Amino acid sequence: MKRFIYGLLVLTLLMLSGCSINEDSSSNDSSILPQVDAGEDHSSSIAQTESKAEKLLQSMTLEEKIGQLFIIRPDDLELNLTSKQINDSTNNGAVELDTNMKETLKKYPIGGVALFSKNILNPTQLTTFISDMQKQSAIPLFVGIDEEGGTVSRIAKSPKFDVPKFESMQKIGETKNSGKAKDVGFTIGSYLKSYGFNLDFAPVADINTKPKNIVIGNRSFGNDPDLVSKMVFAEIVGLHEAGIMSCVKHFPGHGDTKGDTHTGEVYIEKTWEELKKCELVPFINSIDTTDMVMISHITAPNITGDKLPASLSNEIIEGKLRKELGYKGVVISDAMEMDAITKKYSSKESAINTILAGIDIILMPEDFVESYNGIYDAIKNGTISEARIDESVLRILNLKELYDLL
Repeated sequence: MKRFIYGLLVLTLLMLSGCSINEDSSSNDSSILPQVDAGEDHSSSIAQTESKAEKLLQSMTLEEKIGQLFIIRPDDLELNLTSKQINDSTNNGAVELDTNMKETLKKYPIGGVALFSKNILNPTQLTTFISDMQKQSAIPLFVGIDEEGGTVSRIAKSPKFDVPKFESMQKIGETKNSGKAKDVGFTIGSYLKSYGFNLDFAPVADINTKPKNIVIGNRSFGNDPDLVSKMVFAEIVGLHEAGIMSCVKHFPGHGDTKGDTHTGEVYIEKTWEELKKCELVPFINSIDTTDMVMISHITAPNITGDKLPASLSNEIIEGKLRKELGYKGVVISDAMEMDAITKKYSSKESAINTILAGIDIILMPEDFVESYNGIYDAIKNGTISEARIDESVLRILNLKELYDLL
């Protein structure tokens, strides 16, 4: 009933908005959003298992707590590689767990890894690599990947893997059938699960509102907030049915931008109220269902007084996402190795600022060791309280417990 009432509110909001809406977007779709079965009640499960997560948290060292705040590339475990080599998208890919990497895992007990094409050779290698990393970790890892379906698909685009392929999420959106999006989530989630993944950095919840957008495009389900909302929600349901965590991205919405945060600063001119009528609608509608929300590096000068990238902005994360929108789950940054961050901040500075802003998980910093040590020093000198770290670690452990990782 709560979701049904909320769905009506969303539709009312859309009717009043100036965002591009296709009035026939639901004409071929018999599965109205509130009718999609979300399966397990995640909030009640957390409540039932919270004490176990709390018990684990109380037994952890400060070093172990800090480690949980990071999802890194496996290549970061090779401490002899430079940041440039690690962040190279095609070369120097770690494909097996060697002795050096095992030692790094002991010294820096990370929370998770994100695999890319250069870490993936074939099904046997992939399954073994993931299994070996998990066995070496005292607290099981988040093992994530960008497997959106379409252009950004690390596994489906590899000729070594015989898995179902999708042309794009835009094509799925054009069917106007949320059941198709649920099938995408379940299909992708199922093969990810078989290789040992537990987290997909998907779905893309951005609305493709600017035709000249160079970074979202057909990765989005479309330009209709109502349609995108239903598709995003349904894909999350499909991922959950396959046992895979979801991560909606890129909050507060990358669809109305022209630039790419991989290469520099990107701004949106809209106000918060304007975003709530359009770009934010899919995020709002999935806020009680998704496992993670990924924060972009977009700067929103007409929203925040600090004029910081969203990933470093306490106004955006704590003020807007948590307090105003009521999100209680895990917040993860977009990759911190992107130029929108690295051109202005050191790895130490950006890591400290993300935690102060309210981020729970720092994704792929340019220099992981510098980021880790920076947070450690900030706790020791009082810049960051250990209570603040505990808040994030408990959210992380609750989520791992929910998916039976602990």
